Amino acid sequence: MQSVGLEKATHRRTAGVLGVLGALLALMLAGAGPASAHAVLDSTDPRQNSVVATAPQAVTLTFSESVSLSGDSVRVLDPAGKAVDTGDPAHADGKGNTARVGLRSGLANGTYTVAWRAVSDDSHPVGGAFTFSIGAPSDTSVSATALQDVEADGLVAALYGTGRTVAYTAFALLAGVAAFVLVCWPAGTARRRVQRLLMTGWTALLVSTVAVLMLRGPYERGSGVGQAFDLSLIRATLDERIGTALAARLLLLAAGGVFLSLLVGQLGQPPRPVVPQPRDEAERDSDGSDGSGSPVASEEDAEAAELRELRELEQRAAERPQREVRLGLGVAGLVLAVALSATWVGADHASVGIQVWLALPLGILHLLAMALWLGGLAALLVALREGVGAEVVDRFSKIAFGSVAVLAATGIYQSWRGLGSWGALTGTEYGRLLLVKSGCVVAMLGVAWMSRSWLARLRSAPAEAVEVAPAELPEPVAVAAHGEDPVRQAQLERQRAARQSAGRDRGLTPTRAGLRRSVLVEALVAVAVLVVTTMLTNSPPGRVAGEIRAGAAAAPGAGGAAAGAAPQTEPGRTVELKLPYDTKGRTPNAKGTATVTLNPARTGPNEVRLALDGADGQPVDVPEVQLAFTLPDRDLGPLPVALTPEGTGRWTGTAQLPLAGNWVVSVQVRSSDIDQTTPTQQFKIG
Repeated sequence: MQSVGLEKATHRRTAGVLGVLGALLALMLAGAGPASAHAVLDSTDPRQNSVVATAPQAVTLTFSESVSLSGDSVRVLDPAGKAVDTGDPAHADGKGNTARVGLRSGLANGTYTVAWRAVSDDSHPVGGAFTFSIGAPSDTSVSATALQDVEADGLVAALYGTGRTVAYTAFALLAGVAAFVLVCWPAGTARRRVQRLLMTGWTALLVSTVAVLMLRGPYERGSGVGQAFDLSLIRATLDERIGTALAARLLLLAAGGVFLSLLVGQLGQPPRPVVPQPRDEAERDSDGSDGSGSPVASEEDAEAAELRELRELEQRAAERPQREVRLGLGVAGLVLAVALSATWVGADHASVGIQVWLALPLGILHLLAMALWLGGLAALLVALREGVGAEVVDRFSKIAFGSVAVLAATGIYQSWRGLGSWGALTGTEYGRLLLVKSGCVVAMLGVAWMSRSWLARLRSAPAEAVEVAPAELPEPVAVAAHGEDPVRQAQLERQRAARQSAGRDRGLTPTRAGLRRSVLVEALVAVAVLVVTTMLTNSPPGRVAGEIRAGAAAAPGAGGAAAGAAPQTEPGRTVELKLPYDTKGRTPNAKGTATVTLNPARTGPNEVRLALDGADGQPVDVPEVQLAFTLPDRDLGPLPVALTPEGTGRWTGTAQLPLAGNWVVSVQVRSSDIDQTTPTQQFKIG
């Protein structure tokens, strides 16, 4: 009992160490974050919040990366909410990072609202709005339905996310099970359960790819699920980078079907049998003499040695075709797996941002390692049920360890490349999902440690470590129609019980059963990891947008206002909003208060002053500061303000607030290269 308690204590201490390692491993699984991916609106013509003397002929938007456009990607609305654009926006001068839409002639003076929506080069939809004025600013009443909704339809988004999750899971199942039988258990391809796993992975990946291709158009445009069968949307999707990747995946799956047929048909064949040695000859060979001790016996010993060597050569020759088949199938499978993983990596975060030349191959390695680990777990569950020996489990254990090491290395790089500041872990939806995923991975590593403990017990029991041969069931015994022979009845009952327990009890000793339960739990947690991974890839791209939405939800009931009400402003009077900030940095400017002064605090143009003061109340300067206003109820914004410096920690600008309602002001403060935060506060206009 004391040794058992000591063993449990050791496991608990080791699990604590693995918890720290698990946090790093969770970062590796995160993929690229919003900082280095998704298109950002860099500039507009006319400029945001500007006043132009004459009506422009077109509105041009310039983004940080290439974007894909649809027929309604850019809408321009007059003060009455009427569309004044000519429609069908296109890239300006053929530049992929621009969007231009023409304007009708004879536009009157006033404030115009531009609502835009596009798909960034990493396949994520982005959107926003801004205003400009002709002649002079004016009041405007833009219809909420005229503005494009940046978010996708709820049902379409759920189906699209489910399709992506199924695709990830199916790829892991297909590639992981194929690698398992090629490297660890070649005889497994002849087992029905393994064949079902392979076919399930291939079919699920095919169906989910088609579903994602059909849902991509409605997902980008925010339309309903009924548009999934719109051929024009499907054609438009095929013209995008993600559509090309999905089409390539379908072609690769056709080749994958041929590969699976060869895998099962060739590797599943038993090796050519070697002619067994006669029993009397074998006994004489093993005895080493004929009992006479004569010179003739020595000659026979030499002949027996030559025969044994010949039989070994025959055995190797008989196994050589299968080794060559495994090598050829392994190379073909690796090429297919790399190509399939490229259809994700080439259309996601790794394809944009910094160091694309390095991020792409590391992203492929990341997906392959994930498939080897998680798909191999599913194959191991079947293998344990089929009674494989400890040698097969040992071989997979080494592969899984290598996969985790690759996942850690590539994931840490991806996190460095895209995660940004540590504050984003708790301040954004992306960061919160990352924390959830961290918990799942830590749990998965803990269960994996338990599996290794069961494997050690399996190795230490020679009687259980050997592979269990498939059970052969007795043939049913015929019974006369009216026979009531109790002996035959008992025999039938035994046969029936044997058939019911066949497969269920095959090789499942207590140690094997414990190992199988542990692997099953590990596989279930792996499914949760894949679900959260898909949610991470679909999370909102910008920190500011996420925190503005959080601020809009949290602001009611805060401060001195009544619960559920935003601070009321009196038109024509100056309003002062104080937003404490803390970037969690170590520089003197990392913590303080941002003060936003708004005058005259009514719809239309407002003079804005921004002051940053440190914890000691003195003005502080920062490398970057951005100010924006959002009207969540009307899906309007963020509307950025062009700031002009006026001394240390002081800026001025003009904000166009076209509608009355509960507005949210956000101040993005960056105190160093990596420390950044975005405090928000709600206030009411009108």
